[in-house]
Amino acid sequence: MGKPLLCVTVTAATTAELRRRRDEATAADLVELRLDALRDPDVMGALSGRKSPVVVTCRPRWEGGEFQGSEEERRRLLAAALASGAEYVDVEWRARFDDLTAGPHAARVVLSMHDFEGVPDDLTSKLRAMRSTLAGFVKVAITAKRLTDCVALLDLAPEARRSGRLVLLAMGDYGLTTRILAGRYGSAWTYAGALRSVGQITAETMQNQYRFPSISDATRVYGIVGGSVRHSVSPAMHNAAFRALNLDAVYVPFPSVSADDFVAFGRALGIAGASVTIPHKVALCDRLDEMSPGARRIGAINTIRAERGRWIGDNTDAGGFLEPLQGRVPLSGLHAAVLGAGGAARAVADALSSARCSVRIHARRPEQAESVAMLTSAGVGPWPPEPGTWELLINCTPIGYGNDETPVPADQLTGRYVYDLVYNPPVTRLLRDAAAAGCQTISGVDMLVAQACGQFRWWTGLRAPAGIMRAAALERLAESTREEQQVV
Repeated sequence: MGKPLLCVTVTAATTAELRRRRDEATAADLVELRLDALRDPDVMGALSGRKSPVVVTCRPRWEGGEFQGSEEERRRLLAAALASGAEYVDVEWRARFDDLTAGPHAARVVLSMHDFEGVPDDLTSKLRAMRSTLAGFVKVAITAKRLTDCVALLDLAPEARRSGRLVLLAMGDYGLTTRILAGRYGSAWTYAGALRSVGQITAETMQNQYRFPSISDATRVYGIVGGSVRHSVSPAMHNAAFRALNLDAVYVPFPSVSADDFVAFGRALGIAGASVTIPHKVALCDRLDEMSPGARRIGAINTIRAERGRWIGDNTDAGGFLEPLQGRVPLSGLHAAVLGAGGAARAVADALSSARCSVRIHARRPEQAESVAMLTSAGVGPWPPEPGTWELLINCTPIGYGNDETPVPADQLTGRYVYDLVYNPPVTRLLRDAAAAGCQTISGVDMLVAQACGQFRWWTGLRAPAGIMRAAALERLAESTREEQQVV
């Protein structure tokens, strides 16, 4: 089979608006015309003047759509679309519109099944039953509640490739790889658009950030694994670097409910590598075939590289953390307060100890602080650190990420330097308060880019384009801010 097509879904309240949005979808190989939300459904009006082939869909409420009329009204609209020459018409398997799926236009029918609860136990038998009809294409959409739910679709990929007439996807954030890497699942096409409720991303993101048209079976797949990574800026950074150096690689989000969830999926997909973030930096250590000496000493990883099926873990957090400090902060003998006791705090404490700082770990749970301190020869202090006890403060907690919270009250910022590893927003409340108190500040964006450059170099053996990666990160952060303001 050839490369999968990009089908862009458009919805509107009126036929005129649907036509306008149809014509604006210039990145599309196919356009899905959703008639179910129209107040004035007009099949001929929706089809006339089209420049791209279309999939006409009129989804009922019982299968996730908005059509409120009768089933007979809906059947007439779909039949009219077939009779009017629509390239494809989506017909739900549960609708039992046998006159359409077995009629003279059956070759243009996309027989679809959507499971909004999860992965059906009888997925294979349902697919077999759908394929036994005369419908030209079969679409199966499940709801992924964990990353490994997508493995059920990977198992169907050989059959999909042989057929060339299947569309397999998983809805929701955990199913994003089935959209971006549609070819790995054997899909004839994939969907993009503004239906965020089912996990769609925009056609522009598919084209520009993920370079969807250039993805092939030879493309090396990297990504970011964590609990919630949909809004991570790492895909923007690494994909910009791959593009700049003309590398056949793509970097995608791998949200996962556990370390084991990611391992099962990542090995099934055959990833080339991954960045690791909260909360898997420590848990994944036990699932690797090998670890670098630095990662083993820290007891946490932030990077995985696959070599002939073996997964090797490394940690570029320590080097990435130190790079922005070099030439700016005299570290030897400095009293440093590290906030947090997770994987990032371990790397930071290790880096500071190696630079001969006097380090204390401050965490809300003293036993966790003790654990990090034992690994790095650091001391343990109260939460938050007392004023006057530190010269360099480093926030390794997620406090302040995406909000205006701070881990340390403004009147307790009495040291010389404050370094916040939180990068969204680039200037956090902690940094604003610190600057107002006369402290020198360092943004988490600096470490974000530095550690990403280390990952890129370890994966590819090439020097990372740091300026391009930084610009991509800042642009994505600005986009996130605009998106949040629109929602509000």
